[in-house]
Amino acid sequence: MSAHLPTKALLLAIQNDPAPAIAILQQLNPEMVCFFLEESCKPVVESAVHPALSQIPQRWDWILTPDSQSFPECHRALAQALGPLLTTWNVTPGELALDLTGASPAMAAVMTLVGFPFSTKVWFVPATPAQDHPAGSSPAISENPWDTEASRLRLEACEMFNHGWYETATRAFQTLEHRISGGSKPLYRALTDISQGYGCWEQLQYRHAWEKLKSGIKALELASVWGGPPGMDRIIKSLKDNLRFLESLALDAKEIKSALALDLLAWAKRRGDRGREIEMATRVLFRGLEAAAQYQLSHHYQLKSWDITVEQLPKEMQSTCQTCYLNDIDGKYRLPLLAQFQTLSALGDPMGQRFTSEWPKMKSLFDAADHAILGYGFESLKTERFHQLFELTMKLTGTTVSDLPVFPSLKF
Repeated sequence: MSAHLPTKALLLAIQNDPAPAIAILQQLNPEMVCFFLEESCKPVVESAVHPALSQIPQRWDWILTPDSQSFPECHRALAQALGPLLTTWNVTPGELALDLTGASPAMAAVMTLVGFPFSTKVWFVPATPAQDHPAGSSPAISENPWDTEASRLRLEACEMFNHGWYETATRAFQTLEHRISGGSKPLYRALTDISQGYGCWEQLQYRHAWEKLKSGIKALELASVWGGPPGMDRIIKSLKDNLRFLESLALDAKEIKSALALDLLAWAKRRGDRGREIEMATRVLFRGLEAAAQYQLSHHYQLKSWDITVEQLPKEMQSTCQTCYLNDIDGKYRLPLLAQFQTLSALGDPMGQRFTSEWPKMKSLFDAADHAILGYGFESLKTERFHQLFELTMKLTGTTVSDLPVFPSLKF
């Protein structure tokens, strides 16, 4: 017993022979035990197993199968009853052990299938005489099924990450970290941090994203020293590239950062590439276009679009500014998106002049976005409209796809 961690709950199959059940109960001494058996085998538990134990589990129950040789009957009985019983007992996933020693082939298959999400230990005692084992040793064989399944489940979690489902991927990596045994735990701890970091990044929480990604990269590098799946070097390099980009957003003291426009354009592109959240992507695309204009106004002309004086503007813009752009609450002048580009154009800025020349093409796209549900209209925006607007935005801002941060693809 001392060689094993305490067992909170045990699911134990029993047929006619009580000896295997008695042996594993004495060895594990679980707090709670549930017998999986036929109705006809209940007297074996009551008359043989119970009296043989020096310490009785705190809770004791059973799940009955009509036919221990029938996989469908065993599966129906266990699948319906096990989850509610563990909930009643307050047994969390990972705290259940399975003992298959006394199980029929059908019972063993069902216990493994149904019990896998809840268990990290599967026990089996070979049918060999006790004298064949050295004194003080245990004949029981224990295996953690999560260790065997880890590579498959890791691939599933990576696919969740690659599809942008970062919260789901984080939960999957956390589950693997908590359920597997041995030296692979640091790998999944690192992947959890990385997935959380990209989740924060998607929510534009740059500082939190940078912190999580930084710690995740360090942990992943440490985990890779002790081995790991192939492809780790490629992924770590991609992560470090992203970390450097995040630093320009999270740590740069400048109020207006050129990287912000790039990140917003990349955010919109990811949605467009996946065919998801097209209307939200379009609104973010507009914000990225505006961020590029704000940076240009600030960096080259020392103008803040949200707090300007009329005298700072070109003369042809001053009258319109006084008439249209005054905020009655704080008394400040704020230039909307179109006025920002008109100002840039009037100042002779190349980006502003490109906007002016492309405006006939852009107006219909702006109108389509404004008439959409997240504008002020009632019709969904078509995906092709978003892609047209994205291409034109890239052209206006002088941005290429290679300028945008690219999230890594986890494939290992």
